[in-house]
Amino acid sequence: MTKANSKASYDTLSEATNALIKEGYVEDLNLKPDCLECLTSKLQLHPEDFEVDAFYRFEGMSNADDNSIVYAITGNNGTKGILVDAYGVYSSSLNEAMIQKLKMTA
Repeated sequence: MTKANSKASYDTLSEATNALIKEGYVEDLNLKPDCLECLTSKLQLHPEDFEVDAFYRFEGMSNADDNSIVYAITGNNGTKGILVDAYGVYSSSLNEAMIQKLKMTA
């Protein structure tokens, strides 16, 4: 696990997501090419509509394809959510604005 932009450190993906939920990051966000989407509220957050508060990388011990990253996201409207995404060969295709917004993970 690589910690970045955060004071906390977590050993597992589930530990990180559970801690973030306790901190109020309750929305489940999905990555789309040009935005983040919250399925429960049908809300879309474009790059100018949110900030990345923290992110955590987790690397698979036995398989490089098991890499993932957890983002703590706050929308300009106050929405707080969690985005979990794979990175590496299976990571999503994003437009340039989303790449720039999430590039701190590089």
